[in-house]
Amino acid sequence: MVFNNSSLSFGTRVKWFAICFVGGIVCSILGTALLWLPSGLKLFAVFYTLGNVAALASTCFLVGPIKQMKKMFETTRLIATLVMLFSFIATLCAVFWWGKKGLAVLFCILQFLAMTWYSLSYIPYARDAVMKCFTSCLS
Repeated sequence: MVFNNSSLSFGTRVKWFAICFVGGIVCSILGTALLWLPSGLKLFAVFYTLGNVAALASTCFLVGPIKQMKKMFETTRLIATLVMLFSFIATLCAVFWWGKKGLAVLFCILQFLAMTWYSLSYIPYARDAVMKCFTSCLS
């Protein structure tokens, strides 16, 4: 594993970022497509979770895993990170150990929301804009 982003060339880091990110998207789409099969919920939960993990891990190639971990657990992202990691684990538990299909779908939705909120934290003022949009729609 690469612990310092300088040990790979910039081109190599970008290529692996793209491979992981696109792989994550493909896994998520594949999981969604498999949802409609008779026993597709388990496949959906696994592929959707794997896709989100791959997409999240892809940024390790750009900034390095240590810097990525530090950024993930900064105070502005801490809650989103914890909810995201919890929902990854809870999705798989719901489908494999608890056998609760509805709960698995709920945790997948939570994954989506947590990943979105986490990703928005990297865009200046994006969270504020989303909050203003929602509050204006509700009032």
